[in-house]
Amino acid sequence: MAVYVDDMRAPFGRMVMCHMLADSDDELHAMAARIGVARRWWQSPAKTSGSHYDIALSKRALAVAAGALEITMRQAAAMNFRRRITGALGSPSDAEQWVREYRSQRNAGAVTPQSTVESC
Repeated sequence: MAVYVDDMRAPFGRMVMCHMLADSDDELHAMAARIGVARRWWQSPAKTSGSHYDIALSKRALAVAAGALEITMRQAAAMNFRRRITGALGSPSDAEQWVREYRSQRNAGAVTPQSTVESC
């Protein structure tokens, strides 16, 4: 299990923000509490495309110091896409390739809900 922070740099007022996501909500909330991010800032799956926090770069540095793994914004997007399909983030190292293969199979008509679950 792991917590991840991406390399996005989005201005928000005087802050610059990135995303923090995790393999489980328990891990995500534990890291948020550890680095001083209030639970009210959680972006729940019901409100967004996936469970995450938008955090300032100062909190990102704290998360990395506490063990969060650094990933690219593209990896974060691909992992979140995979989670919507399979229920799991999977590894950042193959996330973009997984999305390419999934889309290729889907476009060829080879993807069914059951085959997607079996491939994760």
